[in-house]
Amino acid sequence: MNDELEPHYHAILKGVGENPQREGLLDTPKRAAKAMQFLCHGYQQTLDEIVNGALFESDNDEMVIVRDIELYSLCEHHLLPFIGKAHVAYMPTGKVLGLSKVARIVDMYARRLQIQENLTRQIAEAIAEVTHAAGVAVVIEAKHMCMMMRGVQKQNSQMCTSVMLGAFRDSQNTRQEFLQLIRGH
Repeated sequence: MNDELEPHYHAILKGVGENPQREGLLDTPKRAAKAMQFLCHGYQQTLDEIVNGALFESDNDEMVIVRDIELYSLCEHHLLPFIGKAHVAYMPTGKVLGLSKVARIVDMYARRLQIQENLTRQIAEAIAEVTHAAGVAVVIEAKHMCMMMRGVQKQNSQMCTSVMLGAFRDSQNTRQEFLQLIRGH
């Protein structure tokens, strides 16, 4: 795939008025292609591969939260980064998910071209599918370079999205407990 991307980066360099033969840019198309493949490697992953059977029997039916999971994604509209953190919670029903798997699920979906609203929903639905939890909640807070570097150029803006499923949607108390716990750090 690197071979497919390199000529396009060469054309982009020419298109912005640069000389792709300039010493500092000679390997840029190759490096940019490799970087883009890494930034979008979530397309090569599946939920089954990520989870890899890491579901464990548990009597716990109380909220499990993994907060402040850093994430890096690319805006599908401008191919510019958005950077932030995800807070993920679920209420187990007999099985708990290996801790690192929650972060890996966030990464798998973040490493695709995205809008934050869809990313939030994809993570929530994946956690629900894997755990069969009584409820799932995901909140993402991120800064978008497409809004900071270009366009409106608002440096201190931050977007916050949430998806609440099951018990988190149905119970205001459960939702409030989650929101208080992620803010209380």
